[in-house]
Amino acid sequence: MDPGPSMSIYGGTKAAVRNMVRSWVAELKGTGIRINIVSPGPTNTDSLREAFGDNADEGLAFLTAKSPLGRIGEPEEIASVVAFLASDSASYVNGVELFADGGASQT
Repeated sequence: MDPGPSMSIYGGTKAAVRNMVRSWVAELKGTGIRINIVSPGPTNTDSLREAFGDNADEGLAFLTAKSPLGRIGEPEEIASVVAFLASDSASYVNGVELFADGGASQT
């Protein structure tokens, strides 16, 4: 997420969640409970389209152009990341923020 006008509450809540996870990882030590964050990029949902209102096509085109993969994500792709983190395959993954954003957070 890029900082900008009208983004302070959103950015503040994201920062709060990141810091809460850091604390929870320490507090839950030895319990076997793992805490991770999934940070999705723009995802093809009705709510994203509704957020753009009458400019949905232009907004989606803008997000697509910014994406290193040249597209926005699909809900199933984000769900796959969550399923992985909940699986035994991720049993040693704890306290991470996994960006499922097509590389957008790196640009």
